[in-house]
Amino acid sequence: MGDVAVGARSGQGGEEHRGRPAEPGDPAAANAAFSGNDDPAVEGGGVNDDGTRTGDQGPDDPRPKKQQRSFWKELPILIGIALVLALLIKTFLVQAFSIPSDSMQNTLQQGDRVLVDKLTPWFGSEPERGEVVVFHDPDNWLAGEPTPDPNPLQKVLSWIGLMPSAEEKDLIKRVVGVGGDTIECKGTGPLKVNGKALNEPYVYPGNTPCSQDDQGGQFKVKVPEGHIWVMGDHRQNSRDSRYNQADKNHGFVPVDKVVGRAVVIAWPVNRWDNLPVPDTFDQPGLNTQSQDAAALSVAPPALAVAGAVPFVLWRRRRAGGGEGRGEG
Repeated sequence: MGDVAVGARSGQGGEEHRGRPAEPGDPAAANAAFSGNDDPAVEGGGVNDDGTRTGDQGPDDPRPKKQQRSFWKELPILIGIALVLALLIKTFLVQAFSIPSDSMQNTLQQGDRVLVDKLTPWFGSEPERGEVVVFHDPDNWLAGEPTPDPNPLQKVLSWIGLMPSAEEKDLIKRVVGVGGDTIECKGTGPLKVNGKALNEPYVYPGNTPCSQDDQGGQFKVKVPEGHIWVMGDHRQNSRDSRYNQADKNHGFVPVDKVVGRAVVIAWPVNRWDNLPVPDTFDQPGLNTQSQDAAALSVAPPALAVAGAVPFVLWRRRRAGGGEGRGEG
């Protein structure tokens, strides 16, 4: 019974009206006329809640048709956005560097790609002992070194700014001394910082922490403020601060030449690893008195601010309470 009723109301004219004309006041005729196949809304695929058709727009529809932008028209925009993002990332956040030599073995191997954090120096952070850092050539340290020949991937990454170009002169070493430190090498070692011997498990197997030669392997220097002293982990195969003491900076690297800290080995996949600061640089007593004083000089202003906050809040609350009583 129910199916027959539904079919009659939605059929082509209705059985009860067949053979006689529909009268204007007949509600059944009105229903039949409205539910027939000549309804444009039904032909177009139905009616939305707002009364519009769900089908394609007709020729008389005043609403403008939305045309999808061609992929080839969007491609230059996408490329432009990608280049801008790459430039921002390269300038402010992180940059990839390729390792061209064996001077940092076994920590880094020739051909490794490392990611360098360039963000923290923007906030005034300076290199710390034990960090592996990338820095611009301070004073012709790379004289006579062959210019690396980048592969196609490196060329693409250099073009978009995520890797430096082959013409850029950058080095990567480990920071062993910062401003105020006294660094010393006697005999084969150990390397001493402010009189404290370093246990250096990262030194290349078979190497000694100090090199016995008259070229710079034996030394005792004090690092000036605003500079660092750097050495390679492959101690007998690294032209670092020791062997550049005749340059204008006496082997020290100005902090403003530091690009950033290498934080992770990103390539190849089987060498994925982070580059933490070794525990030997956390031993107590390594800081000098001047460095301890510098740390303390930061503390009083911070404590003063922290102590002033409750006082200011108390004053504001008291002033607000007084005003409330005066108005009442």
